[in-house]
Amino acid sequence: MRYLILSDIHSNAEALEKCLQTAQGRYDETLCLGDLVGYGPDPNSVVDRIRDIARVILRGNHDKACCGITRAEDFNPLARLATLWTRHELTPEHAEFLRNLPIGPVDLEDFELVHGSPRDEDEYLFDARGALEALRNQHTQTVLFGHTHYQGGFRLNSKGHLEVIHSSSEDDGRTLTLSLEDGSRYLINPGSVGQPRDGDWRSAFAIFDSDQGRVEYYRTPYDLPATQTKMRNAGLPEPLIKRLEIGR
Repeated sequence: MRYLILSDIHSNAEALEKCLQTAQGRYDETLCLGDLVGYGPDPNSVVDRIRDIARVILRGNHDKACCGITRAEDFNPLARLATLWTRHELTPEHAEFLRNLPIGPVDLEDFELVHGSPRDEDEYLFDARGALEALRNQHTQTVLFGHTHYQGGFRLNSKGHLEVIHSSSEDDGRTLTLSLEDGSRYLINPGSVGQPRDGDWRSAFAIFDSDQGRVEYYRTPYDLPATQTKMRNAGLPEPLIKRLEIGR
């Protein structure tokens, strides 16, 4: 089975549609690792689109905050402003949908889905220490995670050595193909659809081939000015608008 892996869409409809267009014909089913909303200008249309196409949708920390499960007290001021705007914009139906999203981990065949990490849906797996602990304790070869907005991940090889997986920034759509090796464990991050923070502004996603044991990482440009115009018209904070240009 070939799965389209999407994460951290953050209400960016233009980026989502471009990812779906780029991935067309390359996958069988769609999985979403959370954070459908927050930051961007199109929360309702993104929720509609994802719930129509995804087999599994996890909740993310922004989904929780925007539907009222949490109060966004740990968010920075700009993220909090965007959260309050999103709460006002979400229809009651979409807010209820977000409130009922499952908490990771979710087991699917012989791999696992989480938003942050297997032990805590809100944990960021940025560094070697956190990744190593997670890899040593995971019960499947592969865990798919999001939350950091960094495309790539981590590998614990058969000798117990930790390796960081970096996707390159080539101009073509596919940036890296990773073959999963027997005896190794993997934490795979598809990157952020709607708000990359790894220095590459292009929208990110991955395709996971569970039969072949292979991950294909992709980057694609999208209509960034259209998203920025919508954000300005909505009165969302200018720093959130500008950061999309630099992938930070």
